[in-house]
Amino acid sequence: MTKQIISTDKAPQAIGPYSQAVCVGDMIYTSGMIPIIPETGELETGDIKAQAKQAIGNLIALLEAAGSSADKVVKTTVFIKDMNDFAAVNEVYSTFFTGDCPARSCVEVARLPKDVLIEIECIAIKN
Repeated sequence: MTKQIISTDKAPQAIGPYSQAVCVGDMIYTSGMIPIIPETGELETGDIKAQAKQAIGNLIALLEAAGSSADKVVKTTVFIKDMNDFAAVNEVYSTFFTGDCPARSCVEVARLPKDVLIEIECIAIKN
C-alpha cells in the first residue's frame, strides 16, 4: 500500500513538521484540527461552541479534500481544555455527526496548541 499526503487550503495549514492528513488504502488519518480560520490564518477566539464549530468544520473540509465525509468517520478523538465544556461540545458535535455516529474519545488536557479550547482528529474511510 502507498501513503498519500492530503493537503488543502480549506483547512489550517500544518504549524509543524506534520501533514494535515495521510491516506493509506481506503483509510484517512487526520492530524488534530484546531479552530484556525483557514482564509485568514487567525484563531476563532469565541467561546467553546464557536471554537468547536470552527475546528470540526476544518476537519470536515479536510475529509472532503481527501475524498471522504462526516458520515465516513469511524473514530474521533476530541481534546478539550475544560471538561465542563463537554455538553457544549456535544451540542456542536451532534450537528456535524448525525445518524450512525463514529466511536469517540474525549479527554481534558492541560494545554493545546495556540492555547485554543478544543482540538479534534479522526480516522475515516475514503468514499
